[in-house]
Amino acid sequence: MTAAASPNHDQVLEALKSVKFPKLSRDIVSFGLVKGIEVERDLVRVHLRVSTRDPNVPAEIERDVSRVVKTLAGVRDVHVDMSWVQPESAPPAPHAAPAPQEPLLPGVRLKIAVASAKGGVGKSTVAAGLALMLLKQGHKVGLVDFDIYGPSIPTIMGVGGMPLVQNEKIIPLDRGGLKLMSMGFLVDPGTPMIWRGPMVHQAAEQFLRDVDWGELDVLIIDLPPGTGDAQMTLSQKVNLDGAVIVSTPQDLALIDARKGVAMFRKMNVPILGIVENMSGFTCPHCGHTSYIFGHGGAEREAHALHVPLLARIPLVPALVEASDAGDPMGAVEADPQLRDVFTTMAVRVSDAVGLTVRG
Repeated sequence: MTAAASPNHDQVLEALKSVKFPKLSRDIVSFGLVKGIEVERDLVRVHLRVSTRDPNVPAEIERDVSRVVKTLAGVRDVHVDMSWVQPESAPPAPHAAPAPQEPLLPGVRLKIAVASAKGGVGKSTVAAGLALMLLKQGHKVGLVDFDIYGPSIPTIMGVGGMPLVQNEKIIPLDRGGLKLMSMGFLVDPGTPMIWRGPMVHQAAEQFLRDVDWGELDVLIIDLPPGTGDAQMTLSQKVNLDGAVIVSTPQDLALIDARKGVAMFRKMNVPILGIVENMSGFTCPHCGHTSYIFGHGGAEREAHALHVPLLARIPLVPALVEASDAGDPMGAVEADPQLRDVFTTMAVRVSDAVGLTVRG
């Protein structure tokens, strides 16, 4: 009787896609936890790197990996090389009791960043649309605009005015149940923001610590474009549960998107997926679709990076106009294609972080 042939690298990787991160619906491959696979006849070695504060998680993943890989034909034994790191936290000073400090965002269950390593790709419109669709699902949602230099959420959401302060806490503005905070609410729209790095970090800290978000299921965080110190500092302070990367199909934008994925993976932030914005323009008169910024680039990049493609958002002039007018959902609801795309994006993000649709 001939022994079954050993599986190859790709077969093992495909099998590992069925292993979910405990308590989440995302698999360990798309989270970037698989760092290596070795197949030696009937022995398979899987190298994993897991970042979590829960000591039970690595053991559970190890059990699931062994169980799944052993189901492959030709596998007799599985060795799991588990590297477990805990998120960094600053130790207290020697011989001094740690100073009590109010936790950041104590009432917020999940924090999701919407990011782009390149400006001008429609990141804030995607962040606003995602927040509004999650609100439509029945969740309690907040949206914070961390783009200190060019805040656009006030314009996109059609909300302005100075927030109230109660009990030394800033009260977010409200738009139909969606809680909003932006530097654009706190400064004159015509005032240029000429701040150095430490000032940006201080403003971000204030947003995190001094805003009364109350109880939220999810806070959508519109990060400033780029992959510099400001983005890394904000991501570390917030302790993100996931990141959505926004890009156009253009090769130049995708190169920067790749940098964004690398930045978040370096900080052990799960990549929930890539959104391809300005995917194509369909002429309303003749029905012909023109791919102004290229075609299929984000899908190829998502496949190469082992992350999901969450959505392809077409270039629709009505959405641009509605965002400028402060009513993006008006355009989304009026266009069946936009409605389906934004709904699919929100559902996939919800599934990835374990949110149950309530609406």
